[in-house]
Amino acid sequence: MELLFLLLLLLLPPPVLTEATSGSHSSWCERGCDCRGDLKFTICSRALFTRLPGRVPPNTELLDLSDNHISVVPRGSFCKTRKLRFLLLQNNNISAVEDGGFSQMEFLQKLDLSWNRISALTAGFSAGLAFLRELQLAHNRLDGLDSRSFLHLDRLQRLNLSSNAIRTIQVRSFSSMSGLRQLHLRGNRLRSLRSGMFSMLRSLEVLDLSGNQIAVADTASFKPLTSLALLDLADNRMSTVGFKTFLGIQAYSTHILLEGNPWTCDCDLHRVFRKLRGVQRLFLDDYSNLTCRAPAPLGDHRLIDVDTELCLAETVTVLIITVTVVITLLAAMLVGERKRRKKKTTTTRHWTQQGDVSDESDY
Repeated sequence: MELLFLLLLLLLPPPVLTEATSGSHSSWCERGCDCRGDLKFTICSRALFTRLPGRVPPNTELLDLSDNHISVVPRGSFCKTRKLRFLLLQNNNISAVEDGGFSQMEFLQKLDLSWNRISALTAGFSAGLAFLRELQLAHNRLDGLDSRSFLHLDRLQRLNLSSNAIRTIQVRSFSSMSGLRQLHLRGNRLRSLRSGMFSMLRSLEVLDLSGNQIAVADTASFKPLTSLALLDLADNRMSTVGFKTFLGIQAYSTHILLEGNPWTCDCDLHRVFRKLRGVQRLFLDDYSNLTCRAPAPLGDHRLIDVDTELCLAETVTVLIITVTVVITLLAAMLVGERKRRKKKTTTTRHWTQQGDVSDESDY
């Protein structure tokens, strides 16, 4: 339905604002807006608004307020347009959404707040958005998420938080969104992934964590994601990874992207990737593009080109130790055998001499 609305918007000719097309323009349509009552569109893009318009046709289903200068979404701003299904507020100057700013919007399916200046989400931010399916918050100034951030988004399926400044995600931040299918966190400042960060996201299919600063991931980080189809960890700071970290993903089929990390190419890393590539439900799609950052002699070499040699030195060392131990044991056995034979010979001679003495005494 959303695509149909957008296609119609693109295909229609430029509006001619008449009484017929504006739907009683003076009473229901704010100056600077195009109110297409027949399509239930109200287009107020690039109208130089500094606040939300006061006059919007109550039957509007798509309201486009993008590319304006709006700075605040006050409480109850859309109580007169409760039939809204698509609300576009991207590319404004919004820094504050008051509690209840989107209340009574039970039909809203998509809310686009990308390219604004929002730095925090209060507990009342999502009040009234129980049926929202898509929330766009990319390119804002969020620096952290907690259990209050998305309290009422029970039906949300797509959440885009890319290109913020998120450093911390507390446990159960996404716990209310059990139906979420896509979570985009690309281009933030996450340094680690902790157990419980993605708890309750059993329906999640796409998790985009690329372009962060992630160096460490707990063993159980991805364990709750039983439907995960794509995990993007490209362009982070991972130098190594544990086998059990990815083995914990219990989805039927998961594709993992790891390109652009500063890998330390050693025998341990070789073993991890060898095991992972042997797990039938896991697919390392960009393994052939992984490059080494350390040790220095392998810098910028592709891992796939050197992986068979990474355990060579260790193998040689093990062989040398094994051979040394075997030689030592053989030498010890040989010395022991020589001592045993010498002792046996000495004993034999002693008894022989004793026998000779006895024979002489008989005479």
